[in-house]
Amino acid sequence: MTLQDKPRPPRKSAVSEPPALLRPLDPVRRRTEEVVERIKAQITEGQLPAGARLPTEQAMMAAMGVSRTVVREAISALRARGLVMTRQGAGAFVNADPNRQPYAIDPDGLGSLASVIEILELRTAVEIEAAAFASERATATQLKAIAKAASTFSRAIANGDRAVKEDFDFHLAIAIATQNARFVGFLEFLGGLIIPRQSIRTFEGNADLQKRYLESVEREHQLIVDAIIAREPRKARDAMRKHLLNGKERYRQLAVGAG
Repeated sequence: MTLQDKPRPPRKSAVSEPPALLRPLDPVRRRTEEVVERIKAQITEGQLPAGARLPTEQAMMAAMGVSRTVVREAISALRARGLVMTRQGAGAFVNADPNRQPYAIDPDGLGSLASVIEILELRTAVEIEAAAFASERATATQLKAIAKAASTFSRAIANGDRAVKEDFDFHLAIAIATQNARFVGFLEFLGGLIIPRQSIRTFEGNADLQKRYLESVEREHQLIVDAIIAREPRKARDAMRKHLLNGKERYRQLAVGAG
């Protein structure tokens, strides 16, 4: 057989198949859950090794056909499981050693009212003092960041968004203003799971109910902002306590209404 007669290997397609992580999603399953499971599988199978940077929000949105909210909720859930970590301005990365995490909150166990109330009570024990410390210690720049986060939340709900990330960012801005990295680490560990409506889909199919609920949250946020900017720790504590206790009561009422 001459060199010319030697069989040639088949040509590769000009358009290569996208990696498993970036293939479109099955339209039947719930969006956030499938994104979580897909990324988790890539991590456990070693296709996303420790320290690897996850694709950008825009890349996952475009490739999977999901919204920014779905991607952000999925990343929050993965962070709570200890599988990924986020770096401000840099994105999400596979945790270097997820097995060393001593404590975790499994998002799969947060689908009940009782579990949501447990998280709210945990937050209450920490965030009341965070608000007081922020009122005493916040720099002028941090005060502006808290007020900006509240305004961003207001714009999101005005656009009909569930505003999970915006709600989280408001509370994170307060934690940052405590000048105590432990408060920041606590909220970053919990991520979007601290926002109950990420775990319980009470508002699905009822946009008016969601709007009324979020407008109540908006008013409470503003009271917290006002107290922190006024440098009044007692009022800041009271405003944050009222906000979180009202959240528990609202979810109790919503659960009764849904039942």
